[in-house]
Amino acid sequence: MVKRKTLLFASILLIALVGLWGIKVLKKDVPKATETTVPEKQYDVIVIGGEPEGVAAAVSAARNGAKTLLVERRDDLGGLFTYGMLNFLDIPQGEDGESVSQGIFKEWHALVGGGSAFGIEEGKSAFRQLVENESNLSLMTETTVSEAILEENRVAGVELTNEHGTFKVKGKAFIDATQDADFAVMAGAPYFVGGEDIGIKHKKMSVTLMIHLKNLDWERIKETAASEKFGSAVVTDKVAWGFSALHHVYMPVEENTRLRGLNLAKINDEYFINALQLFGVDGLDEESKKAAIEKGKRETENILAYLQKEFPGFENAEIASFPSELYVRETRHIWAEYQLPMSDVWTNRDHWDNIGYGGYPVDIQAQTPQDYGYIVADPKQYAIPFRSLVPKEIDGLLVVGRAAGYSSIAAGSARVVPTGMTTGEAAGAAAALAIEEKVTFRELSRNEGLIEALRDTLTKQGAFVKHIKTSYPYEGEWYDESIQTLIDYGLIFGRYDNDMKVDEVATTHAFMNMVKEILLRVDEEGYFYSEDELATLYDQLIEKEDRPITRDEAAGILAQLLYKETGTTSWGTLLEQQVISDDLANRISEDQELTLKEMFAINASFIHYLKLFSQ
Repeated sequence: MVKRKTLLFASILLIALVGLWGIKVLKKDVPKATETTVPEKQYDVIVIGGEPEGVAAAVSAARNGAKTLLVERRDDLGGLFTYGMLNFLDIPQGEDGESVSQGIFKEWHALVGGGSAFGIEEGKSAFRQLVENESNLSLMTETTVSEAILEENRVAGVELTNEHGTFKVKGKAFIDATQDADFAVMAGAPYFVGGEDIGIKHKKMSVTLMIHLKNLDWERIKETAASEKFGSAVVTDKVAWGFSALHHVYMPVEENTRLRGLNLAKINDEYFINALQLFGVDGLDEESKKAAIEKGKRETENILAYLQKEFPGFENAEIASFPSELYVRETRHIWAEYQLPMSDVWTNRDHWDNIGYGGYPVDIQAQTPQDYGYIVADPKQYAIPFRSLVPKEIDGLLVVGRAAGYSSIAAGSARVVPTGMTTGEAAGAAAALAIEEKVTFRELSRNEGLIEALRDTLTKQGAFVKHIKTSYPYEGEWYDESIQTLIDYGLIFGRYDNDMKVDEVATTHAFMNMVKEILLRVDEEGYFYSEDELATLYDQLIEKEDRPITRDEAAGILAQLLYKETGTTSWGTLLEQQVISDDLANRISEDQELTLKEMFAINASFIHYLKLFSQ
């Protein structure tokens, strides 16, 4: 019996030793990524920024055989998701209701549970796991970029600085995955800020300081939602959203702040709320952001006191911590080989160089305490072209994430992180391909054969790049292109139901408001009007009672602004000057009350006319 036990013990010990030896062999056969403080002198691909988009880019490049360095200024990975605590996921869904963000995002999402929210430390660990599983990938944290090294107009190297010194490192390809395209701008890539592309230089969406609480009563919150005390809301086991009446009933204490409806994520007994809006913050200014964080902390205390008193379920709530960074929605946009317009998003457009899809509603957050933001449209899905990652003028560099080549309106959808990780994965694979084929990114962006090779690689990695032809609202209608023109400038909104209400009657106020915005956005130099003239005419019409507007009244307003003409022949003048096309004149052949679709068509023609002189 003793011999049997001894033999059994020996067998178990042998199996255990073999198992341990097997694990060692496995580790030896599949070397892991290394974190380094002193970089090597050269890499194939260098990714700047440990945001989620940067992790996707670096992992993708390494998986495609490129010796890759990922550089992050913070002490860990995840950026906005982890340091900004934005852990309520905005996942774009396609026409079939399934996520269009696949590939590496899907891998990370599975590691954090596959739900609508995730734990902050869990998120960091998942990013770490993705990075550490790649043998071709080195990571440098707590390292800043002090210089972009150029050879003529091509990025050839980077100067890195940390506590161990300053290092000049060469690279064959570079990917900027910072939130604000910091490295691309350092390298000289052209860009615009906010809504400058559509003549709204002052456009700055609100920023948010996430609210992190503990000790909420989730069941009572469900009851509060059912009572609709703060408006309609949805509460699941892990997340809640709605309660939009808080917009109006909560009175902020700090100036230029507001509480909107709650997006609330439950992680065990931790609760994260995306709802506190801070206005007038310069996302490119560190002092402005620091001041906003402190203001946000003070307002969080006020919000908590209100919720404890008024919102059943928050009676015992406490502040668990504050995030170290703000959720900044918009700063720079890089000018790219293809600037994805809002009309592509609206029409669910596919592209020959499709490297992934977006599909999130076009959410333009409020810019002042006096407005509530707007949803431009809710697309089915739209392709992200590879060309939108290639900055103009500078070679050797791709830009991913919210600062990539999108118009400021299209970025209202494309800015969400899952879409950014889609672009990151594509950029990493493209970098490896460009090195292998010895072509620049710009050359790659013009080569259909190589783009197909890139798309094949992404498909094998699990990314979703299948070409899709789908319909869109008002497709084929005579005013279809007019809607696309106006929506590119953010002048009309379809909201979540994509209903432009085209058959409703146009009014004097609606027409004049649109005309004013057109002139401000298209004729920025005031070629046809002075600000005083516009203000006078605007005030005259807006002060009067809002009523249906006729064709000739609308023509009179445009003729007065363009030619200082007043009278009853304005429609003929606009036709003669080709402000109005013959086709449109035939469609509105008589003086009659205008519908919105007719107003859209007239104003779209007005835009095309102005652009002839503004270019």
